[in-house]
Amino acid sequence: MIADALAIDIKGLSKRFGGRLVVDDMALQVKRGEIFGFLGPNGSGKTTTIRMMCGLLTPDAGEGHCLGFDIRREREEIKRRVGYMTQRFSFWDDLTVRENLDFVARVYGLSGRRARVDAALGQLGLMARAGQLAGALSGGWKQRLALAACMLHEPELLLLDEPTAGVDPAARRDFWEELHRLAARGVSVLVSTHYMDEAERCHKLAYIADGRLLARGTAAEIVAAQKLATWQIGGAGLVELAQRLRGQPGVDQTVAFGDTMHVSGRGGGLLEATLRRELVGTDYQCRLIETGLEDVFIYMMSRAGVGA
Repeated sequence: MIADALAIDIKGLSKRFGGRLVVDDMALQVKRGEIFGFLGPNGSGKTTTIRMMCGLLTPDAGEGHCLGFDIRREREEIKRRVGYMTQRFSFWDDLTVRENLDFVARVYGLSGRRARVDAALGQLGLMARAGQLAGALSGGWKQRLALAACMLHEPELLLLDEPTAGVDPAARRDFWEELHRLAARGVSVLVSTHYMDEAERCHKLAYIADGRLLARGTAAEIVAAQKLATWQIGGAGLVELAQRLRGQPGVDQTVAFGDTMHVSGRGGGLLEATLRRELVGTDYQCRLIETGLEDVFIYMMSRAGVGA
């Protein structure tokens, strides 16, 4: 792959805090103009990896480039070209939306500040709220303000660390529509998320646990690689049925999904035989379904010992 076509190209990245290995031999490539989803449980090393990518942390081992610049030697060049949105809203509650953006523009030393701020307000639909105090905004509007601030200096790459946590579904949908508009203009996006519907809107995904990369590729490629068969079961007494099925031949996991249960396993024939034996003569409704991304991530988490 041609290096110029990559926004992020890292390999062998590792980082310790104290005696704990937080990121272990991480390797990733993100194309320019691509929305790349970064998934994993809390404490899996996502934030640490993101901070190493953009020059905020120095890796203990490994190497890489961000937007063509070395992540060790050219960190200031990277910072000028990257927009980084942290997990928590980090602006000034007692300043208006416009004042917050103007302050960020001053920090970056941007020329034509008013025009840039006006453009950001218009692009993110914030013009009508420009005079509102940031502290009075809802979670969705704070999120828009944070993204507007990230875009003021016209970055080539956005690093978004769980940007939609705690935001309502409508605001999340609007946010993702904006990300796809930015990607269509050539902006690269790396976004960490816990939401499976968001993961499915990414062009590519990487899943990590305990600092290690477990899977990467498109959503379809990651699902196919695990070779799971999944059956959906409906009816009364699913908790008791799940307990009975665990450990049976072919059954690798049972997961509640609303008023149904998903039963998955890599031994498709064994799994089907077990279900037919256990459900014969009962009122349960059972059907083979396509394995979903959430089924796969729960499976990978259990295999990695996360939450065990």
